[in-house]
Amino acid sequence: MAETADTATSRRAARREAQSKLGREHVLDAAEEVFSRKGFHEATIKEIAEVAEFSVGAVYSYFENKDDLFVKVMDRRGAELVPLMDDLLRGPASPTEQLHGLADLQIEFFRTHPNFARLFVRATGAPLLNIKASLGKATRKRYDNAMKMQADLFERGQRSGELVDGAPEVLAEVFSGIILAFQSHDPAIVGRSTGPTFDLVELHALLARTFVAKA
Repeated sequence: MAETADTATSRRAARREAQSKLGREHVLDAAEEVFSRKGFHEATIKEIAEVAEFSVGAVYSYFENKDDLFVKVMDRRGAELVPLMDDLLRGPASPTEQLHGLADLQIEFFRTHPNFARLFVRATGAPLLNIKASLGKATRKRYDNAMKMQADLFERGQRSGELVDGAPEVLAEVFSGIILAFQSHDPAIVGRSTGPTFDLVELHALLARTFVAKA
């Protein structure tokens, strides 16, 4: 059966859309790498285009400007991570088990995406003090949702008697601050072979001392 003109047009449109999506992801990967090495202010669209092996004009066909590109880089990984956190926190494990599971999940995610991890550490600076200034509107909403999920975890843990008392929202920020500090010294992320080390066993011991209620 011969292909109709409408079908052929639809197939071409689908191919163009797939190619456009692939190109956009390729630029995001390049931007993530450059931003992680140089920071937002020192990175240039020209360098990002060179890493992506695209023209500068092609980059601008996907993103409005460097600010837009930075926001989209931050948003992409958040869109992947937050649903994973939600799935874990909806599971049957106890609040204490979920707390440790959440730490493992976040650390493994950043180790899987080391360029983004380095960018995140660089962009946030001192733990949680200027993170929201680094986020676009959609990403900030997702970040706020993630923090609420963590606060809800602490509230559930307090009700069960497993986790320490205190404002759940503050405890959620302290937890995130500890994870961020660990990431900033994690050799799997920052690539340091010398200097102080702090492994996952020590991290989980610290989390237990800090957040698990004493019997």
